[in-house]
Amino acid sequence: MSFVLDALSRIVPLALNTAGRQRLAILIYHRVVPAPDELRPGEPTVDEFDWQMRLLRDHFNPLSLAEGVQRLREGSLPPRAVCVTFDDGYADNERYAMTVLRRYGVPATVFVSTGFLNGGRMFNDTVIETVRTLDEPTLDLRDLELGVHSLATTQQRLAAIAEVLTAVRYMEPQERDARVAAIAALSRVPHEHLMMTDEQVRNLARNQVTVGAHTVNHPMLASVAGEDARREISDGKRYLENLLQQDVDYFAYPNGKPSTDYRLEHRDMVQALGFRAAVSTHWGVGCGDSDPYQLPRFTPWDRRPMRFALRLLLSYRRVDPLVSGGL
Repeated sequence: MSFVLDALSRIVPLALNTAGRQRLAILIYHRVVPAPDELRPGEPTVDEFDWQMRLLRDHFNPLSLAEGVQRLREGSLPPRAVCVTFDDGYADNERYAMTVLRRYGVPATVFVSTGFLNGGRMFNDTVIETVRTLDEPTLDLRDLELGVHSLATTQQRLAAIAEVLTAVRYMEPQERDARVAAIAALSRVPHEHLMMTDEQVRNLARNQVTVGAHTVNHPMLASVAGEDARREISDGKRYLENLLQQDVDYFAYPNGKPSTDYRLEHRDMVQALGFRAAVSTHWGVGCGDSDPYQLPRFTPWDRRPMRFALRLLLSYRRVDPLVSGGL
């Protein structure tokens, strides 16, 4: 298989006319789980993440985000340049992913929402874990204006989770958290602590993983007042800098869809607060015209090495930059 992947890595860029062009693929991960989780089907297991990082090492050119951004600006990127990033600050980033990253020498950046460290839990995880523990055939949330959802099958549970999260995601954070807390009260099973501790964040930094900021409470910045958005961005950066005693230079917009989740004013806040670059979830690969404060990213999605490599090679033709000055 290695021979075939080597051939693909040479032939596909030539066929697509991407060889020699400045392209930076930035991958988004959230969690790396020890075993398959039917309610988190998009999250790779440790074994899957292992072969993915081995594949990046052997057939691509993984760079730290700092080096990737710098070389993108200079026009000196190597072929098949790729960066690995994680969002939110899950404990398994330190517990499982870090070991794999070190094994293959793959740099990574973990963007941390500081308000959930040390025993906190993100609103989406609260919904997922509550649905996981319920034995009832339906989830009746009419009192919260969130409908009634069947829980009879795994697919119905996944649909219920998606519908509830879609409904609450763009609420003002206090309202969002109040409704999610009411959902959590339906479960009698204590939820596992999923997020990192301060010490785990420090351990990432000690092991050459870049720590970036991701606000405090993970609001969709477009859904909160301007000063509240600025405070979320600056307070998250300050917390991490105090914790690590070093500059925090990179930022990820919560959810990250331009215009929907953040606006140009938030991009300008990030720049004014001293970050060197920021990443969105706008689908595509970076190029010389990309705005360094709105770099595009995408999520690896294939579960077989050949398809994973081919899809990543094909992605280098999808140049969709968010150029400076607009969304």
